[in-house]
Amino acid sequence: MPSRIARSSVRCLLSGLVLGALLSGCASPPPGGVQVVDRNQRGAGALQQRATVTSGQYVVRRGDTLYSIAFRFGWDWKALAARNGITAPYLIRVGQVIRFDGQRSTPPSPVVRAVPAPVVVTPIKPAAPVPSAPPPVRSAPATAVQATPVQPVQRSATGWAWPSQGAVIGRFSSNGSLNKGIDIAGELGQPVLAASDGSVVYAGSGLRGYGELLIIKHSDTYVSAYGHNRRLLVREGQRVKAGQTIAEMGSTGTDRVKLHFEIRRQGKPVDPLQYLPRR
Repeated sequence: MPSRIARSSVRCLLSGLVLGALLSGCASPPPGGVQVVDRNQRGAGALQQRATVTSGQYVVRRGDTLYSIAFRFGWDWKALAARNGITAPYLIRVGQVIRFDGQRSTPPSPVVRAVPAPVVVTPIKPAAPVPSAPPPVRSAPATAVQATPVQPVQRSATGWAWPSQGAVIGRFSSNGSLNKGIDIAGELGQPVLAASDGSVVYAGSGLRGYGELLIIKHSDTYVSAYGHNRRLLVREGQRVKAGQTIAEMGSTGTDRVKLHFEIRRQGKPVDPLQYLPRR
């Protein structure tokens, strides 16, 4: 009788060990196994974290530019233009379809307006004018163009300058961080400066999470972005110089006064501190 109980106990013990091993194997994948990713997590920065969008399409809305669309979906603007057959000067229209999957986009149908028939008017011969002295000619005063000031700035070896004074309160990280640039603290209305020479390719608030945003194209490779401004002082298409005041620091789209600054190389965010001069 005791031997029978002992054998039963051994069987129960072995069964428990096998079940525990199976559960352990399910809980943690072996080295080199496939990692399971929870795709139901949708944090506030999910749009900024995702990789370059390579499927689907986007319909151009009022205020969009090719550069802002490329910035939003993680594309290099040249590659996105080539993908959609857009050539210089890279203009897009409201309602135009921008595709990310390589298929040819269809431009919006042009609006056809009816042309009214011409009205024939029989001219009436005017009466002879009464001679009078001509009014004196006054020249209009010249209108001065108000340009935003350019401050002397220290540039790095690669030609970049700090976009504002203040402590860095948020740093760039490429390992899944929500911050794709740096955040600089400051006072409301503090000048925001162009970090390098270039041309303004976007000025507006159409990109969620950036508030009042400026995007400057510096070359075919680099663009820079300046977010959360209180007021924008330059317009799209305007050329700017490094150190030129382009905006006033603010808190639009965020919870405190700061400047969010990004540098993107061929559409991909890079660490601005690797490009800016050391303080």
